Amino acid sequence: MIVDLPSTDTSAVNRTMVDLRESAGAVALGRVLTLLIITEDGPEAEAAIQAANDASREHPCRVLVLARGVKRAASRLDAQIRIGGDAGASEVIVLRMYGPLADQGGAIVVPLLLPDAPIVAWWPGEAPTSPAEDPVGSVAGRRITDASSAKSPAKAIGKLRQRYHPGDTDLAWSRITSWRALLTAALDQPPHERITAASVSGAADSASTDLLAGWLSSRLHCPVTRRSADVPGGEGGQIAAVRLDRPGGPVELRRVDAKSAVLSQPGQPDRRVALSRRTTRECLAEELRRLDPDDIFAEALDAMPTGRGRATKKVSA
Repeated sequence: MIVDLPSTDTSAVNRTMVDLRESAGAVALGRVLTLLIITEDGPEAEAAIQAANDASREHPCRVLVLARGVKRAASRLDAQIRIGGDAGASEVIVLRMYGPLADQGGAIVVPLLLPDAPIVAWWPGEAPTSPAEDPVGSVAGRRITDASSAKSPAKAIGKLRQRYHPGDTDLAWSRITSWRALLTAALDQPPHERITAASVSGAADSASTDLLAGWLSSRLHCPVTRRSADVPGGEGGQIAAVRLDRPGGPVELRRVDAKSAVLSQPGQPDRRVALSRRTTRECLAEELRRLDPDDIFAEALDAMPTGRGRATKKVSA
């Protein structure tokens, strides 16, 4: 069900939500959080809503979409309420803001927040320089950005590093979860030798590759070199390979196509492993599983390389 409320205000939106709940029973109350999506009106907003709908099947929530419209228009707020099959396991309220109102998202959203529920803010497109200091981001305990949507993902993740506040995260981090899991599992097998050096190869402007290098540096306490390389599997590739050097021989994980990689370990035959590229829905659902600051992400962010072909800083034990 979709209900349109043109030229409205937040009081009318709240009244409509109550009416729908009382008359049709269509809006469930079992929401675990409020997800704020800050985006531009248009295809970007619809793609973000679909990802949120899919993720809501794991995390039932109220989704508030702040869709900025034309700023030169007259000040106006158009709302749209989506429930039932049009909203996954969530309830979606799309707020299209025009004119001077487009910059007032922080004030507009407050009356529509779920009481006593965690708040997560997500910028699927261009994000503010400091999400925690943004008017909308300041009301959220968790703030999710996506460096891949920036013109230069590496610069975007670098800016987040400079302005990091506890609670910040980026989808570039959840995109490397499978890589981190496979490498961790490989090192859990004997021989349990110390890693003396590591290298990470990936697309020249890949934020995920930078974060993976930072994660290895912060966890292994060894020099980690970040290299540029072509990524097998076509468009959208981020990481090409990881090599971990140790006295008994290196551990290598190399992508061979968009869905798989080869894991090489001393004394064992090469093994093909599943390594599909993760969708935005999968990454968003993972980030919504935790509502406290991600200290591991913060350490990886801090330990990222500062230039191509250079080692990351060595983190003291």
